[in-house]
Amino acid sequence: MKTSRQIIDELNELRKEQGMSITELAKHVGMAKSGVSKYFNHTREFPINRTPEFAKALHTTVEKVLGVDNSQSDLDPKFPSNAIDLSNLHHVRIPIVGDIACGTPITAEQNVEGYHDVYLKHVPAGKLFALRCKGDSMEPRIPNGAYVTILQQPTIETNEVAAVLINGEATLKQFKQMDSKHAILYPFNTKYEPIFLDGNDDVKILGKAIHYDGEL
Repeated sequence: MKTSRQIIDELNELRKEQGMSITELAKHVGMAKSGVSKYFNHTREFPINRTPEFAKALHTTVEKVLGVDNSQSDLDPKFPSNAIDLSNLHHVRIPIVGDIACGTPITAEQNVEGYHDVYLKHVPAGKLFALRCKGDSMEPRIPNGAYVTILQQPTIETNEVAAVLINGEATLKQFKQMDSKHAILYPFNTKYEPIFLDGNDDVKILGKAIHYDGEL
């Protein structure tokens, strides 16, 4: 199996051969241009579980991109220990519901804008939907422009990442319950301040974030 750098070099060669810009490729795979650019600049490891989308966008096969043979076993010692078994991933198409703010919250749009294909190791029971992040308050863990898969549920556990409606505004933050009336929403980016919630806020939990480009 190829290294991350070799995979990116393969994708970049295919992209150039087909006259496809990074912007166009990012649109095809449902990712932000900035995120895809980091892969091609070799400043971020390529997410192996996103290989099917890149292969489809560039009219090639997963095997060619990864440099593997269908006959090779996952137990082959030549495979790196962190290689993902694509055959065990489940393809799920989920609705994209508006945008979600990371940083300054924006009004949540409760309309389906399209559909997003994700590949999950485990598909949880319940309704899934995708929201798109805007802003960098959840970086470096969740990049600006990422599509985040949300498992719809009315409650959340402390330290889980949640999509939350606050007075009609949507945001994505790490949730911490302080007591029965108080909670704090923490950004991962330390340049942003936490959001303190009390009994006077109109708060609704939209669900738990379970996936963006990798498992959460």
